[in-house]
Amino acid sequence: RCKNLSVSFWNSYWMLPSDVCGMNCFWEAAFRYDYVKTHPSEKMHLAVVACGERLEETVTMLRSAIIFSIKPLHFHIFAEDQLHESFKDILDEFPYEGKLNYTLYPITFPSESAAEWKKLFKPCASQRLFLPLILKNVDSLLYVDTDILFLRPVDDIWSFLGKFNSTQIAAMAPEHEEPRIGWYNRFARHPYYGATGINSGVMLMNMTRIRRKYFKNDMTPVRLQWGEILMPLLKKYKLNITWGDQDLLNIMFFHNPESLYVFPCQWNYRPDHCIYGSNCKAAEEEGIFILHGNRGVYHDDKQPTFRAVYEAIKNYSFGDDLVHSLLQPLEQELQKTMHTYCGRVYQVFIKQLTKSIRDLYARRSKGR
Repeated sequence: RCKNLSVSFWNSYWMLPSDVCGMNCFWEAAFRYDYVKTHPSEKMHLAVVACGERLEETVTMLRSAIIFSIKPLHFHIFAEDQLHESFKDILDEFPYEGKLNYTLYPITFPSESAAEWKKLFKPCASQRLFLPLILKNVDSLLYVDTDILFLRPVDDIWSFLGKFNSTQIAAMAPEHEEPRIGWYNRFARHPYYGATGINSGVMLMNMTRIRRKYFKNDMTPVRLQWGEILMPLLKKYKLNITWGDQDLLNIMFFHNPESLYVFPCQWNYRPDHCIYGSNCKAAEEEGIFILHGNRGVYHDDKQPTFRAVYEAIKNYSFGDDLVHSLLQPLEQELQKTMHTYCGRVYQVFIKQLTKSIRDLYARRSKGR
């Protein structure tokens, strides 16, 4: 239905109004409760790690989370010290009092091995491995990379916590759908999860379970807890890993496959899903739920389809009509990208976004 839609179609279809820790307690484990399916938290916790030139990208991700989400959000932002004031200035201006809270944290690693963790892959990337040990009072958490855009409410991916079985502690999407272009199955020199590995750019965690679990491993017959296993894994595999902390997670879940819930690909849709031809069938059917613009595609001209979505959300002003200020201009830009493989399936980039906007206006019309 979204194919070759025109501005006049949108106007007639919508008919909507325009107004519309300290490191001394780093390894402490002290939790007495688990995620309860029948009593989900009223607040959703989302974490991101930002370093270098990632301020604008991170803020755009946070904006996308705010636009559609229903339950309140708490952002846990781990950033270099020089970025803290800028984050505070921007977030304090967001017009959603009561819907969001945020906490800023410094980048911290265990003191005895900080240098090794900092130089693993990218300067701050490994911070995500320590979130269960730092955020000791957070039961469940959605971690995302800075280059993530939410095209439907965060509530929907948060609800997967209630679908975990008794052994599952985290959820991620496969690294590839098509093994012929997979990286892990062709090049990895270490164990990895499943047929093509997993991507850690979107990672939903029951952190209480993570802190409690004893993990099988290939270093010792004794099972190790999260805080005990990270450094031994790094020492064993540091000469064999390419993608840093993501590789370590792949190794961990290779040995503990029962602990992982696997998302369909539209929850972590990356350029690899379309640059060689469309290979995420779920997105073709339902649209993209979470867009992941890795490889810097939001900021160059290599994948203009991804950049168009990023620019549309970055430039959207809170309170403006989402149809006329975001959706219609975006579709016009996407139609200009049809010379690329991703552009040929540009409908998948707006299918879910269209539904999310329609659902948002429906909730507003009911006074929710």
